[in-house]
Amino acid sequence: MSDRQIPDNARFTHTVGYNDVKMFHTPGCRNTSRDDSRQYQDAGVESVSTVVYLIRVNMGFMTLFLLSLNVTDAVLAQLLSVFLWATLVLYGGASLWWLIRVFILSYGWQDTNQTEVGFDNIQVRVLTIAAEETVQRTVSSIPDEIAESLVIAEEAIDIAGADVHVVPDDFECAAQRKGRAIEWARQQIPCEKEYVLYLDEDTLLSGFSGLPAADIIQLSEHPLRTHSRLTYVCEIFRIGFQFEQRAFHRVAYPAYAWGGAVAVRHELEEQITWNVPSITEDTTFIWRAADRVNLDYRLATVKARNQAPPTLKSLIKQRRRWVSGTIKDRDLLPRRYQPFVFSRIVIWALSPIIPLFGVIIFVFPEATPSSSAYLLLSALLFGIVFLYMTFGLVEYRKYPEVWWAYIVVTPLAVLVHSLGALWGIIQPIDDFEVTRKTAAIDTGSLEDRNPELREDESGYDTELETEPDEN
Repeated sequence: MSDRQIPDNARFTHTVGYNDVKMFHTPGCRNTSRDDSRQYQDAGVESVSTVVYLIRVNMGFMTLFLLSLNVTDAVLAQLLSVFLWATLVLYGGASLWWLIRVFILSYGWQDTNQTEVGFDNIQVRVLTIAAEETVQRTVSSIPDEIAESLVIAEEAIDIAGADVHVVPDDFECAAQRKGRAIEWARQQIPCEKEYVLYLDEDTLLSGFSGLPAADIIQLSEHPLRTHSRLTYVCEIFRIGFQFEQRAFHRVAYPAYAWGGAVAVRHELEEQITWNVPSITEDTTFIWRAADRVNLDYRLATVKARNQAPPTLKSLIKQRRRWVSGTIKDRDLLPRRYQPFVFSRIVIWALSPIIPLFGVIIFVFPEATPSSSAYLLLSALLFGIVFLYMTFGLVEYRKYPEVWWAYIVVTPLAVLVHSLGALWGIIQPIDDFEVTRKTAAIDTGSLEDRNPELREDESGYDTELETEPDEN
């Protein structure tokens, strides 16, 4: 038996970690980086990206329309028509750019050797606060051939098969929360390997045999169902939308990164550092790196399995954090790239609004000229969301006999998925409350309850059951 295997009676209990909505508060940190401090000025003096600005203007325009009771019907109709068409054109342009990325720019994304970097050139670092049981499961999914498996924690925990390093309470830097822990590890833990592979506490590696050689390698994300079936459906929808990652090796500034499973060339990490304040440290790092070097990005085919948010509340807050961090760090992008990067936010936020506007036009065709053209275009654009879901189902390759059910609930998944994005656009935030996840079922129970589940070679290709968040 490997020293990384877990006892058969191992069970999951309450966990709090970096994959949760809020990690911890770091007092006394200040930004010491001259190069990256500009984007953290007061929001009132920051330049607003074109796309985000248009979204907010459109929302304000609709509010004015609803409140404008003293203007004539003709003026109101004209204002409504302009608003509806502007929103549709904005969404249509963003959707077109997504289609270009997926069907044109993604060509050749697998041409590189996916195992060019072997185990002997990789150091693994698992980030957590103190989620011992969850971290143990993650460490046990790491191939035994990887000699250096480390756990970076806020509190001392006992993990078989990995060295545990505790971040001192008095460590100060510009980075915050998870980024603070990563920066401490970068400064204090020696690394003679070419690559550092960062994993969240609940990220399980499946079929991992190496990495393609690049500056940044993103592992493919495959969330597992926890408590909520609807959040799991939302995650499948999101993974379909993230087919655009296949095109990121062709653009100078990848739109985002997922820190749950990302490998970084250690030399690049030392050059860029993590020492900036951000609530989306993974995306911030990749943008800063792209600004400094001719970034070589690759998407690895290996699957990294992490827990889906256990409740709708936690999912919405998670999406709000992602959008808030993207908006906050937007000045790291050259202005010419901002519309392209933020086009995904447009799709994200406006997907459920487009069919609503179509209903308005259907009920009140006199509201806008060329109402039939508007109805046709809005229907075609909304149809793309079913393409996202289909791509997600194909990526998962599970239970094709019930795919029709996922397609049916796609509109509901779109709505839930978009709420956090809209919230983050309207009211960006800097901090989050802790969301606790509980898992009370061991592997044996999962197999008993789900005999159809197929275990892969790692033994962890199973779906997790968790209890709902009490908050």
